[in-house]
Amino acid sequence: MTKYSEKFKLQVVTEYLQGHLGYALLAKKHSIPSDVQILRWVRAYQAFGEEGLKRKRSKQVYPVQFKLNVLNFMKQTGASHQETAIAFQLNNPTLIANWSNTFRKEGIEGLQEKAKGRPSMSKKPKKKLTQSDKGFTREEQLERENELLRLENSYLKKLKAFQENPNAYLEKHKQHWYSNSKKKDSN
Repeated sequence: MTKYSEKFKLQVVTEYLQGHLGYALLAKKHSIPSDVQILRWVRAYQAFGEEGLKRKRSKQVYPVQFKLNVLNFMKQTGASHQETAIAFQLNNPTLIANWSNTFRKEGIEGLQEKAKGRPSMSKKPKKKLTQSDKGFTREEQLERENELLRLENSYLKKLKAFQENPNAYLEKHKQHWYSNSKKKDSN
């Protein structure tokens, strides 16, 4: 929803054109935060008539080349955003300001139209479940459980033996390292 109706904008513009009040006093009278807004309305009205005060209902998509032409014109002539908008039959000078900022930050790539919305779902087929993914039969589950219990039992036995006599356990399970120094010289 727009902040100001077309009827209200037209009323403010006609008050200004009658010459009784300036931009600042009109802004104060109608509680408009900035007199620049009224200046834009007046210029748009003078350039396009009542159509300049209307808000566009559908989003206009401009090609990259058109945006570059607008920015190039503004740079070469030194025109303001408002003057450039009027020269190119646009009633929204902030659109040109946005193009300018985007071009300064991102270059030409930033001026290209970006895809909106969510990306479409991929067309890749889902993987079929393998035997390991499907689950085990009852017999396979019991075999697996038996194996895990055997491993747990042997671990607990070794732990108990180590806790009772750590030195004897370490001596029994000690790995023998052979050094190369015991070899006879080949000379």
